[in-house]
Amino acid sequence: MSTETLALPRTQLSEETLLEMYWMMLLSRRVDERAWVLHRQGKITFHVSAIGHEAAQIGAAFAINRGVDYVNPYYRDLALSLAIGTTALDFMLGLFAKVGDPFSGGRQMPSHFNSHRLNIISGSSVVASQVPQTSGLAFAIKYRQTQGMVDPKDTSQPRLALTCLGEGSTSQGDWHEGLNWAGVHHLPMICLVQNNVYAISVPIQSQMAVKNVADRASAYGIVGVTVDGNDVLAMYDVMKEAAERAYNGGGATLVEAKTYRMTPHSSDDDDRSYRTREEVEEWKKKDPISRFQSYLQAEGILTQALIDDYEARARDEVDAAHKTAEAAPSPAPEDTLGDVYAPLED
Repeated sequence: MSTETLALPRTQLSEETLLEMYWMMLLSRRVDERAWVLHRQGKITFHVSAIGHEAAQIGAAFAINRGVDYVNPYYRDLALSLAIGTTALDFMLGLFAKVGDPFSGGRQMPSHFNSHRLNIISGSSVVASQVPQTSGLAFAIKYRQTQGMVDPKDTSQPRLALTCLGEGSTSQGDWHEGLNWAGVHHLPMICLVQNNVYAISVPIQSQMAVKNVADRASAYGIVGVTVDGNDVLAMYDVMKEAAERAYNGGGATLVEAKTYRMTPHSSDDDDRSYRTREEVEEWKKKDPISRFQSYLQAEGILTQALIDDYEARARDEVDAAHKTAEAAPSPAPEDTLGDVYAPLED
């Protein structure tokens, strides 16, 4: 267990909510770990891991109106996607590229999270392309509100647009264009940069000349905040403030969550070529799940019996999702041609 303490939440959270946050972090980790095992067994071909990013993503998810606000995730957002309402089975079907994969019908690489029902927008493998798209979503939200098409206080309607990406993606022109648009038009948008130190194999000092990604926010006329991305409570507080700013007409926020990916960039990456094992082990001492677990135990919210129960639940859920997805049929080759364009009308 880590000896680091978590920031006390400025926003009061119920014990039920805190335990739900812990559960979602744990479930994401166990799903993620199973994906690595499946890859090493040769049962799946590719995996992008979220291990180490759980606090950043769960803190973000719980701060917005989940399933209502627009979310444009990136490929590492497993915990975020699960917290919004996708399932372990959804993810496993995508890993195996089987019939029933709700994200792409087995067409795209795994981790292209999306759901029309949950307002999760399908992304591209091209990094940062989701940022101008999210600015457009935020513009649409504001336009509908200012034109009287919806009540700005109506919580059944999307009131902000959230997008996520890694710090390496901020070197792309799309990112700058999207944030400039958000600043000019004072949009209800949150851009969450999950800074995990490496853009694949390129360290952050080779990506930018400023200390923090959030330092760039002033160039666009928006608020920039840097936060410990391994502290789920600090993440929640920062994201909650950003959400309230968006809801109340205060404009966009650039949130930089300082975190670390404890695994290679993807299953195709050998991270030993660019970082030491000692560095990785040192960061593992800051494991966001261990830190949150220690906090909840110290507060008397989480007991060992409850931890064991959550672990058993997670194992059962992951086992069931794995078994069902592996046994599901593969798409027929001719199905590749379908569901790409809308059907022609007679």
